[in-house]
Amino acid sequence: MHRIFGTAVASVYPHYVAKVERKGRTKDELDEVIRWLTGFDDSELAHHLASETTFADFFDAAPMNEHAALVTGSVCGVRVEEVEDPLMQNIRRLDKLVDELAKGRPMVKVLRA
Repeated sequence: MHRIFGTAVASVYPHYVAKVERKGRTKDELDEVIRWLTGFDDSELAHHLASETTFADFFDAAPMNEHAALVTGSVCGVRVEEVEDPLMQNIRRLDKLVDELAKGRPMVKVLRA
């Protein structure tokens, strides 16, 4: 089992916020991306962050967007669509969406609309 699976989402979330804000995006946009991917609403997302939910439990509880498979590309040299473990693939999808948001990609494209 990979170490990230047992890591609390709340411990990584501030790094996501800092990354997107450094690039001129907002926490609200980040939350929108996370809600789109996971299917959580604002209160569910806040609950998971406050409860120190691990990535494993976070994605286990997430209904996931039916279009999540459209999130493709490379994160740290690893192709998202080629990751075999479903949990790791979802974590990589989230990383990819955060990267795209931080790079200034239009929200409509980030959310695969």
